[in-house]
Amino acid sequence: MAGLIGIGLTGILSHQAALNTTGNNITNANTPGYSRQEVLFETQEGQRTGAGTIGSGVNIADIRRLANEYLVQQVREDSTLFGEQEALNSELSRLDNLLGGETTGLSTALNNFFASLQNAAEDPTSLPQRQLVLSEAQQVVNRFQALNQEFIQQRESIKTQMQQGIKDANTLLKSIAELNLAISESPGIAQGQMPNELLDKRDEKLRQLSELVSIKVSPADGSQVNVSLSNGLSLVVGSNAATLGTRENAEDPTRLEFTLSNGGRTLNIDEQISGGKLGGLLRFDTEGLKPAFDELGRIAIALSDTMNQQHEIGMDLEGDLGGLFFTDINSLEAQRSRVVANGNNALASSGQLAVEITDSAALPAGRWTLQFSGDGRNFELIDQASGKTVNQGRLPDPVQSEISMPGFNIRVEGGTFNAGDKFLIQPSRNAAESIGLVVSREEDLAFASPIRAEADLGNSGTGKIDQGTMLNVRNPFTNSLLPAFQSSGQLANGPITVEFDDPGTGLVFTVSDASGNPIGSANRPYVPGVANELFSENPADGAEYQGFQFKITGQPAAGDTFEINYNSNGVSDNRNAELLAALGTANTLNGGSQNFSEGYAGLVEDIGVKTRQSQLDVDAGKTLLEQSTNQRESVSGVNLDEEAGRLIQYQAAYNASAQVMSVAQDLFNTLLQSFR
Repeated sequence: MAGLIGIGLTGILSHQAALNTTGNNITNANTPGYSRQEVLFETQEGQRTGAGTIGSGVNIADIRRLANEYLVQQVREDSTLFGEQEALNSELSRLDNLLGGETTGLSTALNNFFASLQNAAEDPTSLPQRQLVLSEAQQVVNRFQALNQEFIQQRESIKTQMQQGIKDANTLLKSIAELNLAISESPGIAQGQMPNELLDKRDEKLRQLSELVSIKVSPADGSQVNVSLSNGLSLVVGSNAATLGTRENAEDPTRLEFTLSNGGRTLNIDEQISGGKLGGLLRFDTEGLKPAFDELGRIAIALSDTMNQQHEIGMDLEGDLGGLFFTDINSLEAQRSRVVANGNNALASSGQLAVEITDSAALPAGRWTLQFSGDGRNFELIDQASGKTVNQGRLPDPVQSEISMPGFNIRVEGGTFNAGDKFLIQPSRNAAESIGLVVSREEDLAFASPIRAEADLGNSGTGKIDQGTMLNVRNPFTNSLLPAFQSSGQLANGPITVEFDDPGTGLVFTVSDASGNPIGSANRPYVPGVANELFSENPADGAEYQGFQFKITGQPAAGDTFEINYNSNGVSDNRNAELLAALGTANTLNGGSQNFSEGYAGLVEDIGVKTRQSQLDVDAGKTLLEQSTNQRESVSGVNLDEEAGRLIQYQAAYNASAQVMSVAQDLFNTLLQSFR
């Protein structure tokens, strides 16, 4: 009887455990990371008799955790991919909406500004029209500065997200290390009895970590796991966890770099951070935000430069030369702000660098690293976008010199450099932030041309002189005013006369200043049928370069004269206003292939393409993650219908085992009754 009772008891206890396990599955059906468990039964060793072996009941061999390591790893990898694409797409979409918005973008402000110039050119003496130009110009400045400020806010938001992501990652690393220790110290692990709940928790922590950064997981002794970055840098070894961190970037203080601290050493791991949310934020900063900063600054520089050059060669309502329209792109402060010394440079370094914009039309949007080697005078200029060396050489002694690049020069002003010193070169750095409107009064808008020409009333020929083209009022080599424009409100060497003569060898002409001194060669031959230029357009030609050009056409007669003088009282002249308005459609960017609107549209298009591509990647990543998650759930997930069926199965087995014990009790009672 005792054997029958024992058999029934093992059945009751075993199926009670099975019912408990099934109940635990059901209650954890919605627990993140939970893996379904099942009870494995085995027959107890039987009792041997002469007639054979009689069974002695059932045992629980194991409570197995249903998990496929390959599927778990696939979920981690797909979580890394989706986390990266989601973070990248979120930030790109925000940037795309900002740049492309009708009210937040730059296009509307630029169009309104040049439209106001065109309207003002139709009535150059109208003060209301001039005021509208100033108002629209200020709106352009406001849009540049607002966009730049939005970029800064997004950059700070990224930095905050990076810091929070690092905190979350460190919490997860610490939890994984603690779970490693708890698993290795779990009772019965040596006999293969795994702590299923701890394994589930660790896998869930690893999955959450993979959402932040790409990781590699490898098994270790004692059922522990080691965690490392994709390049092999260890994050968790057994029960020890490294510490991730952020710090100010040595190359660019406005940004953060990732660090890894372990064993008293701190390493920069920016190049090792890939995938996950942190990798997505880093990619956005590199592929989206930095190029947007540089391109917006380049457009601001080009607009300021071309408007300043054209406005400076005009004349205002009070008869003075036009000055700067926008802020000077080559002020000493602006030039020096374009260079950032690396935070790791030797303390003994005292080198001073500046970047001068030489041609805004040829200026590329980008960043370069200038690094020194050898005795500190060997230099190498590296394009950060391609990683290629674009200029190299050796500084003279003394070091004052220039390193020429398309659109800009790096000026070495002095000081000393040491081997290993690095400098970040950003020609368009802060340009969108620092742009400002210099003209403050309507009267100061230089809509007229400061020169004009007239034919003598007694001329008998058909020769005609145009109204001239202003080239410059400053010497491009010294930036000082040309001699003809050094006296306010007048042409210092004017009036300039053009006299025609025929010495018998053909028609000739001489251009003379107010003192009768020839400008250029005297008695120059006149060529009929073409436009005869009066002055040189090369500043290196000295006095022959006057900063303007006039042309004579037709057939003058001997004795005919023309006079060139300052455009005094030329308040109704709109020649420079029309040239200013024409800059709106002039190709002044990318080597003369794009205008301002097209340049900005190129920036919007570039960010838009990246945004659309990232959205496609997000959709693909989401699909992959759903597929791998479903595959894992098919193995490890809890199916409530299946578990309900198992409840009925185990309940029936439990009741049957109880019935076995009841039969044993009845038999025992019958046996006792027979002896009474």
